[in-house]
Amino acid sequence: MTTAPEGRIRVLIADDQYLIRSGLRSILSAEDDLVVVGEAGDGVSAARAAEALKADVVLMDIQMPGSDGIEGVRLLAEMRPEARALVLTMYDLDEYVVTALRAGASGFLLKTTPPSQLAAAIRMCHGGGQLFAPSVTHRLIDAYVRHPPPVSGTPREVVSLTTRELEVYRALATGLSNAEIARQLFLGEATVKSHVTRILAKLGLRDRVQAVIFAFECGLVYGTERDNA
Repeated sequence: MTTAPEGRIRVLIADDQYLIRSGLRSILSAEDDLVVVGEAGDGVSAARAAEALKADVVLMDIQMPGSDGIEGVRLLAEMRPEARALVLTMYDLDEYVVTALRAGASGFLLKTTPPSQLAAAIRMCHGGGQLFAPSVTHRLIDAYVRHPPPVSGTPREVVSLTTRELEVYRALATGLSNAEIARQLFLGEATVKSHVTRILAKLGLRDRVQAVIFAFECGLVYGTERDNA
């Protein structure tokens, strides 16, 4: 257990391999704004430790004995909803990605990610953003394009969005950042941020990751929804 100075991002590492945990701790200790406050060897222990240690971000492995990372992410969302789960794994299989994101993960990176990118990912997740390894993003989108989910009608929440909010939501669903959406729609970045906040509130979603999943599941990115005049 480590005491974190004021203002630093509190990170908890969940992995069943001691050498992996030690390596991640060494990498993150070189970052002035990050501090590792604890470690865990399974999903349930990680969620409990995150609550006890007030962790801001949990680096969560997927495959761990006893309780895996998916269970850990779900429990973390219940026990410490203000914390963000960043899944870090050797596997980029579609079923892991979708299940982890539905459970509440804010990002999905491979263990081959360079140290500098890992630190940046932690900061982004802590700030409310989302981050996926490029291969993960491509596999996820390709899976939905090849096998789009059945759409039984436009959810009432989507109908409540204005025309401009729908435009922003479509762009968000393709993985664009606020700055990229602003350039694409010729809007100010602050305006896009306001739209995103209202979209999440109207749809009852926690973050951008859930918004992306919901957009695919309701057919928004395929033009199957009903536009709101």
